[in-house]
Amino acid sequence: MGKTRKIGLLTQILIAFVAAILAGMVFGPSIDIVQPFGDLFLRLIKFIIVPLIVTSLIVGVASTGSMETLGRIGGKTILYYLGTTFIAVSIGLIAGLLFTPGAGVTISSAGEVPEATETGGVINVLLNIIPTNPLESLSSGNILQIIFFSIFIGVGITMVGKKAEPVYHFFDGFAEIMYKITWLIMKLIPIGVFGLLAPIIGNYGLSVLLPLIKLVSVVAIACIVHALVTYSIAVKTLGKMNPLKFFKGIAPASLVAFSTQSSSGTLPVTIKCTEDSLGVSKKISSFVLPLGATINMDGTSLYLSVAALFTAQAYGVQLSIGQMLMILLIATLGSIGAAGVPGAGLVMLTMLLTTLNLPLETIALIAGVDRFMDMFRTAVNVTGDASASVVVNASENENLESGLETA
Repeated sequence: MGKTRKIGLLTQILIAFVAAILAGMVFGPSIDIVQPFGDLFLRLIKFIIVPLIVTSLIVGVASTGSMETLGRIGGKTILYYLGTTFIAVSIGLIAGLLFTPGAGVTISSAGEVPEATETGGVINVLLNIIPTNPLESLSSGNILQIIFFSIFIGVGITMVGKKAEPVYHFFDGFAEIMYKITWLIMKLIPIGVFGLLAPIIGNYGLSVLLPLIKLVSVVAIACIVHALVTYSIAVKTLGKMNPLKFFKGIAPASLVAFSTQSSSGTLPVTIKCTEDSLGVSKKISSFVLPLGATINMDGTSLYLSVAALFTAQAYGVQLSIGQMLMILLIATLGSIGAAGVPGAGLVMLTMLLTTLNLPLETIALIAGVDRFMDMFRTAVNVTGDASASVVVNASENENLESGLETA
C-alpha cells in the first residue's frame, strides 16, 4: 500500500486561488454566497492580532536577560535592527510609489472609495503612541499603543529580574500558544482565499489579478536591493568584513529561509553559518540571532509598506505624509512583534490596513501570491540577522577571523 503524499500549504493556496478564479468567472456575482468563508478567515486573523503581538513582543524584549546585557549588547542589537528595518520600510515605500503595483486594480464599487485614517500630524502621531489607559488600548486594538505598552513590560521584566521570572514564563508560554493558534489559522488560508477572492472575481473580473505579477516583482526587487546595498554597507563599514565573504558565508541559511519561509526554523543553520563561516563568537551569536528571529523583520516590513500602498492604490486612496509616517512607524515597530513563522506577514498586514482604515479585501489577492513574496522577505530577514551579529561582534572587539570567545 503506497504512502499518501501530503499537499503542502503553498499548493493548497494555489489550488484555492485557481478555484476562486474559475468559480468567479463561471458563477459571476452569484458566487457571493461563499463570502462568509472569507469573512470567517478575516475575523480569525483579527482575533489573534493583539495577543500575538503582545506576547511575542514582551518575550522578545525580556529575553535580553540582565539590564547590563540589555544596555550594551542588547541596545546595539535593537538599534541596528530598528535602523535597518526603517531603511527597509523606506525602500518599500519608494518602490511602491515609483512602480505603483496597485494601479489598475478595480475592486471597489463606484462611490465607495474609503478614506484612510488621518493622523493629525507628526507630533500627534508620536504622542499618541503612549497610552493613557493600556487596557483600553488592548480592547480597542490601538496597535502603536499596544507595541509601546508591550515593550515597556518586557523592559520591566528585565529590570526586576528573578522575581519577574513567573511573569516572563507566563508570557513565554502564552506566546507559544499564540504561535500554535496562528499556525492552525494559517491552515485555513485556502478556505479564506477562496471565500474572499471568488466574489471579487465574480463581481469585477480577471482584470484585478494582472497587477499581482507587478506586486511580486516590486517586493522581490526591493528585497534584493535592500540586502545588497544596506547589508553590504553595514558589514563593510561597521562589521569590518568583505561583503562577498559575508554573503558567501550566510548563503546556506538564506537558502533555507527562502525554502522554509521561517526565520525561527532557520535559526540553527543561521547560528552555524555565522559562527563557522563568518567567525562570530558564540557569545554574540547565541544572543543576537535568537533575538533577531523574533524582532528583526526587514523583509516583512518592506513587504508591508509595499502591500499597504498596493491596497491604497487599488482603492484610489491618496495617502498623506502623516499616513506615510504611520506606515513607517507601524511597519518598523510592528515587525518587532511579528513571529518568525510562515504567514506572520499576513497577520501584520491586517494590523497595518486596519490601523490605516483601509479595506481588508485585498488580502485575498495578496494571499494568493504571499508565499512567493514570503520566500524573498524571509531570506532578507535571516540575512539581516546575520549582518547584525557581524556588526555587534565587531563592536564588542571580538576576533572575526578566529571567532574566539570572551570570558
